[in-house]
Amino acid sequence: MLVPFNELPDTARIWIYQGNREFSADETQILEQRLEEFLVQWTAHGANLKAGFTLPYNRFVVIGLDESHASASGCSIDSSVRFIQQLEKEFEIDLLDKMNVTFKQGDDIRFKPLKDFRKMAKDRAINKDTVVFNNLVNTKYEFDQFWEVPASESWHGRFIK
Repeated sequence: MLVPFNELPDTARIWIYQGNREFSADETQILEQRLEEFLVQWTAHGANLKAGFTLPYNRFVVIGLDESHASASGCSIDSSVRFIQQLEKEFEIDLLDKMNVTFKQGDDIRFKPLKDFRKMAKDRAINKDTVVFNNLVNTKYEFDQFWEVPASESWHGRFIK
């Protein structure tokens, strides 16, 4: 069952997939359609899942699930990962590689492999105040409050001296 992302409760479980590039306007439109189609039919053990999505900065796919309605099962999570893998192939984009970092540099959003981010920290090209996207948040509340944070307030801070 598809619901608007902003109507999901703060306790909703979320999954964040960061793209290695920005989605074009055409891609965003198609992504929205594909996500709607997937979430309308997404189930766990035959029960409809109450879920929504958002595409922040045209670079992230964020799926939220109201587990007070029905919880995700291993099979339903597997089906969502297969769906994301299909999107990767269709749009020739990387969404599943967790060894990358997305951060803000001025008004721009940058994407770097973790090793390059670490080098930037060592070279002081970024600092503790650099806004990073903490894709390890687990709930909609955490997403709203702690997703975009200074590096010093995230796991990214370990690389900055």
